[in-house]
Amino acid sequence: MLFILLLLLVPRLVSGQQTGDLISTDELDSLLQDYAFRAFVNPRTGTVYQGQPPSNLTGIQVAALRLRSGSLWRRGFSGYHEFNIPVGVVVHPYVERLALVYQNLGNWSSFYYHLPSGYTFLAPVVALLAYDATNVSAENLPLLEIRASNQYISITFSDLVLPHGFSSMCAYFSSNGSVELRDLVNQSTCLTNTQGHFSIITNSSLPSPPPSVPPPPPPPPPAPTPVHRTGNNRRLWIIIGSVIGGLALLILLAIIITLLIGCMRRKKIRQMEAASEGGVPLPMTKIGTMKAPVAEETRTRPAIETEFVP
Repeated sequence: MLFILLLLLVPRLVSGQQTGDLISTDELDSLLQDYAFRAFVNPRTGTVYQGQPPSNLTGIQVAALRLRSGSLWRRGFSGYHEFNIPVGVVVHPYVERLALVYQNLGNWSSFYYHLPSGYTFLAPVVALLAYDATNVSAENLPLLEIRASNQYISITFSDLVLPHGFSSMCAYFSSNGSVELRDLVNQSTCLTNTQGHFSIITNSSLPSPPPSVPPPPPPPPPAPTPVHRTGNNRRLWIIIGSVIGGLALLILLAIIITLLIGCMRRKKIRQMEAASEGGVPLPMTKIGTMKAPVAEETRTRPAIETEFVP
């Protein structure tokens, strides 16, 4: 409750002196980005660096975290102050390295962000903003867009005491100055699928509803467009058809080779029969009841190997 009183009283005590010196929220983001990037001295990827804001903004906290876009998509990042970033976060436009700048406006929250009538802050405004980290000495960098595609980015406000009898909600402050109210999760956690400025506020004019049914969670982020697998099925059928066609071609080729071998054998037999029929005819003689060819004389006379005759 002491923090709530400070948020309500401190801005009013110093508003008469500092209101004329306030800059716009966009200019504040650019200024805090510059001071957060000054903490990058030989920066290491995945290490949180605490920045030092200017002396006229005492009470504001800034930090910077340098990551690779691919690593952010595959691994996410947990425990970045109040923010827990899940896997599947997309960066647009794509950069190889990005810097996530953290802001905690503390008692300056009500100076830069105004609530609807009847609402008060229960927690300071915190922010998560993405910038291109290719050149860490650059100033006035344009904002990148990060969007969670699978799970929500959660913002957990620790040591938060909700007032009894009043309804509390998450507040999302857009760049055009509007405030979007969302339900709390687990009494101290807000969910979002993109970057921005967040806080928890309460409506002191409306009592909280009876805790019979817990508030429904916010709708999930839009599901990715389903990928049609018509092309994969067609490719599978093409492979199966190719295999069956190849087997049929091999069987047909084996049949053709078998027929060719049979034809060659039959041709050779016919040639042998023709050769036998075209040879020298032998005279036939009758031996008993049978006829058999006989040679009239010996075609090759025997040669005597030695002249010695016993």
